Amino acid sequence: MTFAAKNLNTFSILNMEYEKLKKIIISRLRENLPEHLSYHSVMHVKDVIDSVEKIAEAEKVNEEDLILLKTAALFHDTGFLYGSKNHEEKSCEIAEEYLSDYGYSELQTEKIKGMIMATKIPQTPHTHLEQILADADLDYLGRDDFFVIGDKLFEELSMFGIVNSERDWNLLQEKFLESHHYFTETAISTRKEKKQANLDIIKRKLKKD
Repeated sequence: MTFAAKNLNTFSILNMEYEKLKKIIISRLRENLPEHLSYHSVMHVKDVIDSVEKIAEAEKVNEEDLILLKTAALFHDTGFLYGSKNHEEKSCEIAEEYLSDYGYSELQTEKIKGMIMATKIPQTPHTHLEQILADADLDYLGRDDFFVIGDKLFEELSMFGIVNSERDWNLLQEKFLESHHYFTETAISTRKEKKQANLDIIKRKLKKD
């Protein structure tokens, strides 16, 4: 067997293990995430996995790293099963519990944990893969469905008592969008302009209030 063939076989096995894990984790999230999490939901996890795949393809990420990225996206909010506080750290612990049983090496697990921690706000990714997941997690900021998804987050933060009115929410969004920046060339070129347009709409709303 050639080195290339052996590598292909290794990635195929890892990808199959990822697909098994995906079914288990999505099912666990669907059954056990608190119902008041209207934003941090299974839909969000699937959205981040989808965004990761698109950004990774454009960034020409190799097969192994793509699997690691999708795995990190799958686990990045599992910590919400135990509450919102320090959920990224808890997500890393949950990932660690599963990954060695599904053929992930210690090095791969550490990379995945680094990616999960890169989604913590304020985002501070240190590697290219961490930048990709950080951008995928907030991909919606620069999309047409920004306000639809934003309403889900507004609902969730209202439930936690973090925001008490639509004006509070718009002020929070304005501050967040002004301080946020994308890291990958792909996200900058495909999302930055629309993110600014979304911010401009929020600013207009605030002027009317």
